[in-house]
Parts: sequence; structure tokens; C-alpha cells
Amino acid sequence: MLNKDTRLCISLSARPSNIGTRFHNYLYQKLDLDYIYKAFSTTDIEHAVKGVRALGIRGCSVSMPFKESCIPFIDTLSDSVKAIDSVNTIVNDNGHLTAYNTDYIAVKNLIDKHLHDKALNVLIQGSGGMAKAVVAAFRDAGFQRVTVLARNQQHGQALAEKYGYDWCAQPPTEADILVNVTPIGMTGSAEQDQLAFSDGLVQQAAAVFDAVAFPAQTPLIRLAQQYQKPVITGAEVIALQALEQFALYTGVRPDEALMLEASEFSRR
Repeated sequence: MLNKDTRLCISLSARPSNIGTRFHNYLYQKLDLDYIYKAFSTTDIEHAVKGVRALGIRGCSVSMPFKESCIPFIDTLSDSVKAIDSVNTIVNDNGHLTAYNTDYIAVKNLIDKHLHDKALNVLIQGSGGMAKAVVAAFRDAGFQRVTVLARNQQHGQALAEKYGYDWCAQPPTEADILVNVTPIGMTGSAEQDQLAFSDGLVQQAAAVFDAVAFPAQTPLIRLAQQYQKPVITGAEVIALQALEQFALYTGVRPDEALMLEASEFSRR
């Protein structure tokens, strides 16, 4: 039952979805926590963030196009935000707003868990906001041989140079770790049935990472599994970043089984 002490967490997005709402509220119910989560849309990020502070809203997820424009209204930027100059989570501690980027945190944790050989060379395709989180995470994980693959030279080169890496417009003939951070393979995109990397590149790779979350089994992931390659999926990223948000808001960290259960529920 809602009551005067129920804590509110929200999301701010130009185009809200049900994913975060379903994930967080599912866990609140399962763990018997006196919280509620609601998605909102806004065209005024300054006053929306100031409203988070003024109304005592405990936590706020931030989506495009507000991940950078919200920064001037935050009190403290965590290391995860400083790494990529982008926010996706705000925590309100008695009127003091601290910003985090749990996309970066999730990717870094998955790299640390699954990709141990820092001598391997990494090919990252994409140059958008999520690509920045992925490139920064590989840098901070200690990988020195990273190339950003992007057709847009201005964006691709800028991203690569920001983190001390190389840029290319065409894929090389080989790479040890293949990472897709583009919409290729995403449900509903014009390229949903396409491979982000060629069959030949996948066949010779040591590991494959596809940041696309919908579907979890993208054409790239299916091909990598066919060749028995270790994979990291976008479904893992989206679940882990949401878990990090949940822990920041509530101080409670569900176990992996419950996290995956909530993530599956949120994606239905």
C-alpha cells in the first residue's frame, strides 16, 4: 500500500519506455520495499532535476537527450560520470544530488569478469553515447590496443582520440575482441537481420560483445555462439546497469537470479 513514507524513484526521457518501470517495481514487490518507480517525459531538464531535489525524489534515471544537459544541475559527479561526461542515474541524499553512469559501470564490470587478457586487440564499432561508455570502460580496464570503427570520421576519430586510441572507417581483417555498439541487429531497425561483423571476423575472434539488448540473441551473438565463442550480450548490460541503479537507490543488491528474473519480466 502506498503511504506518506513511500519513496519515489523516476525516469526522465524524451521517449519513456516500460522497461525501467517494470524492472524496479518488480523488485520492490519481491523484496517488500516501500518504493515506487514511475517514468516521466519532459522538455525542461533544468526544472525537472530541480524538482527531483525539491520534492525529495530518491532516484532518477536519465535517458537521451538529457544525459549531458543535466550535468550543470548536479552537485557531485561520480568517477563513472567523469570518465565519459554522461549521466544516466541521479541519487538524492537529503537534497544533495550525485550523478552516476551505470552503463559505464556495468560494461566495466562485464569486461573485468569475462575479458582477462589485456594484450588482446579490440575492435569497437560505433561512435554514439553508449560507444563512449564502452570505449572508456575498455581503457579503464587496461586495454591498450583498441580501434574505433565508425563510418562518420568526425565522430569516430574524436571518440578514439579522446581515449588515446585509433580510428578506422573500414573493418580490419582480424581482431581479437569484436564489440558492436550500433543498431545493427536491433529489433525494429532497418538492419535487424544483419551481422555487425562479417562471418570471417567472427570466426577468427577470441570473444564477441554485442551491446544491442533487443533481442538478446542478435544475429551476431547467434553466429558467435555457433562458433563457440565467449559472448557478452546487451541483455546482460541492460540488466546489470539497472541492478546498479537499484542498489544506488535502495541500498539493496538483489542476487543474480532475482536480477535476471526482473530483467526478463521487464523485457516482455
